[in-house]
Amino acid sequence: MTTAPLDPTHRFAERALRGEAPSETECLEILDGPDVALLPLLHAAFIPRERHFGRKVMVHILNNVQNGLCPEDCGYCSQSRDSEAAIRKYAMKSDEEILAEAEHAARAGATRYCMVLSGRGPTIERTKKLAGIIRTVKDRYPMEVCLSAGLLEEEHARILAAAGLDRFNHNLNTSESHYEKICTTHTYADRVRTLQAAKKCGIEPCSGLIVGMGEESRDVVEVAFRLRELEVPSIPVNFLIPIEGNPVVDDGTLTPERCLRVLAMMRLVNPTAEIRVAGGREGHLRALGALALWPANSLFVEGYLTTRGDTEDATYRMIRDAGFEVDGNSLYEEAEASAPGKTRFRLAGGEGEILKPDIRRDA
Repeated sequence: MTTAPLDPTHRFAERALRGEAPSETECLEILDGPDVALLPLLHAAFIPRERHFGRKVMVHILNNVQNGLCPEDCGYCSQSRDSEAAIRKYAMKSDEEILAEAEHAARAGATRYCMVLSGRGPTIERTKKLAGIIRTVKDRYPMEVCLSAGLLEEEHARILAAAGLDRFNHNLNTSESHYEKICTTHTYADRVRTLQAAKKCGIEPCSGLIVGMGEESRDVVEVAFRLRELEVPSIPVNFLIPIEGNPVVDDGTLTPERCLRVLAMMRLVNPTAEIRVAGGREGHLRALGALALWPANSLFVEGYLTTRGDTEDATYRMIRDAGFEVDGNSLYEEAEASAPGKTRFRLAGGEGEILKPDIRRDA
């Protein structure tokens, strides 16, 4: 006699609405248990997501302000000292370039503009320069600013906080016990200390993980609970992008269902956090990409640091087709309100003829 798959909707969702997390054992069930069916699980994760964020999807656009030239040996990163990826390396962009890209992000509907610099961490002088750019962006455009610039001390954080920085990103990436397998030039504790410095100075920490680096499910669960303990309000969930030339490329574990289960578990452990489906979503979720919006309430558009992603149009179409709403900014919303309607019928592969080439009558 077979039994019906366990429906976790009430067990997990009701506790998430009370701010309670599943146990670590239950989280392992969510990731690996054959009795937890995927669609009921996604619905369970959607309930707290809808309670705290409605059906809105926050949009983030990344600006790779400085590329490569990094002394760290993070195995997953194409900018690390050990990567042989075919990337172009460049020093920090000019203020004019950074501000022009901020304007583009605002007009493209970004809720948050994310500036990312490669390297171990900024000097005080570099931090002051970044503070000036942050002030200008916030004065000119109706969007929040996030900065990712490596390791941070309180002295740096105070300068950035005074400039009005909304968030500082520094991902934990994996569990403490697994960390030395992906990086040796700094420690897991260094990353935690950076998040604590930002928070102490009044900057919201943004921190998440990368899945698919040879970790076990217990490592993923450990990160989820560590982020809950640190009260991180913004959690990007990345799925390893297999960049040729990187020491860490692909462990073969990432199916669309695995990715969705990780997102659902992260939402149920951190029910009030902004959960972002981040790097690798296009290549790993594939045809199930829209289902990520049931647990996640934010995403990146127009690619990542060194890799391509879906275009703004394709991403916004996915959001709207799934019944969600782009939570952009006032500049974007004004432009959208005056834009003509767009055709609803689209075929995979973009625009073009609807008729088959061998059927269409030549003019």
